[in-house]
Amino acid sequence: MASQNSSATFGRFIAIEGGEGCGKSTQIKQIASRLAKHGIDAIITREPGGTDNAEAIRELLLSGGDSRWDSRAEALLFAAARGDHVRNLIKPALMRGQWVLCDRFLESSRAYQSGGSGLSDAMILQLHDIGSEGFLPDRVLILDLDEERANSRVSQRDGEARDRIGGRPKEFHCAVRAAFKHYAQQECERIKLINAAADIDAVTDTIMDNLQDMIDA
Repeated sequence: MASQNSSATFGRFIAIEGGEGCGKSTQIKQIASRLAKHGIDAIITREPGGTDNAEAIRELLLSGGDSRWDSRAEALLFAAARGDHVRNLIKPALMRGQWVLCDRFLESSRAYQSGGSGLSDAMILQLHDIGSEGFLPDRVLILDLDEERANSRVSQRDGEARDRIGGRPKEFHCAVRAAFKHYAQQECERIKLINAAADIDAVTDTIMDNLQDMIDA
């Protein structure tokens, strides 16, 4: 699959990925602010979510106990939410020339449902082909943080009130991190691994360096 929004008349689609506590939400706000200084209009969205239908699915996915959905049902729900998100928010924004900054996208489904939950990567990609016609970001930025620091950040942020996916065992989140790193190694041109252990502004600087070619285009 290849990015489908490379035309100069389109905006750019950037996905910010990573495990729990890596700082995605903070960095997306920082990126939007930096892009505004370049005169670039960027909207912020998230997955699962972004549209009314996808937000309703988000509530189904993240609430309740871990056993509420098995891995196959979970993957189907994520694919359904993403299809609605792509069709009704992301593509229209890109057509207007806006940049879209998305907190999670396909690589999260791959890492959490395949790398962490045991489904094959091919199955997740097939669902994405069906639900979103294989639509991909122009650039994927994976924020990488070691498990100890990530868990500390999540504990400070959420305490014991973690959602059904965030509250899974350490082994699950280690597998997710390993999967993210593997994807970055496989597609090093489109997917960039960012060290999220540095201070906030330094991480943003690295991210902007990895977007500079598109800013200058």
